[in-house]
Amino acid sequence: MADSHAKHHDYHLVDPSPWPFLGSMGALVMAIGGVAWMKYINGGTFPIFGYDIANPWLFFIGLAIVLYTMFAWWSDTVKEAHEGYHTRVVSLHLRYGMIMFIASEVMFFVAWFWAFFDASLYPNEAAQYAREAYTGGVWPPKSIEVLDPFHLPLYNTIILLLSGTTVTWAHHALLHDDRKGLIWGLTITVGLGVLFSMVQAYEYIYAPFAFKDSIYGATFFMATGFHGFHVLIGTIFLLVCLFRAMAGDFTPKQHFGFEAAAWYWHFVDVVWLFLFTCIYVWASAGATIAEGH
Repeated sequence: MADSHAKHHDYHLVDPSPWPFLGSMGALVMAIGGVAWMKYINGGTFPIFGYDIANPWLFFIGLAIVLYTMFAWWSDTVKEAHEGYHTRVVSLHLRYGMIMFIASEVMFFVAWFWAFFDASLYPNEAAQYAREAYTGGVWPPKSIEVLDPFHLPLYNTIILLLSGTTVTWAHHALLHDDRKGLIWGLTITVGLGVLFSMVQAYEYIYAPFAFKDSIYGATFFMATGFHGFHVLIGTIFLLVCLFRAMAGDFTPKQHFGFEAAAWYWHFVDVVWLFLFTCIYVWASAGATIAEGH
């Protein structure tokens, strides 16, 4: 009788789970809530079935559902790993999934780079579409004072490059079963991630231009802001890995959770190098640098 339940293959057939359905419903509520929030900000209405739902609360309800789903679903995945379900084949497929996710993120950032280059290479047409004043045929527009790329942006570049080094150190320590090195590497990486976010927040607060002032501000803040959001997510990802490492999780042979976090963090590093080179350095050539920035 016991043999009838024995597993004779490397594949894992998961138990029925509520998380795909709950997550999709949360995403739907969050999407509708986002539209309702924007209607609320602009003083409009958003009637559905006779009720005006123009308020920000629906978005946060959907966000709470999505976040809870993420926590519960990933907790189940960690539990499955501890129970031995992550065989060689299952681990390979998890890696394929992470690779495809990062590929989709690459295309996400391609859209923001596309918008920036479309506006910067054709400034007059961009100004016309954005209903702005004439840009003077240059980029950035003549009225814009830009950030000094070799001040805070360079500082943040060094921070991220160092963090890529420390997360690699942590991975190397894990492969050699050096638990102390793993924890220290992750701790320093998380600290550098927090420092990056603090520097970028300071930069945003004192930026000499705003999101709504021009198409330059809009494309700048969309590209760098979404990258900053990914840094925040990556920092949380690595922080969870740090807590798991301190609890004794991960072995040299089985550590996909940490590996996925490291891949994601290196992806964030590479995107920043493109942002720094194109949006901060290249786009500021010949422009007026704001004093103290």
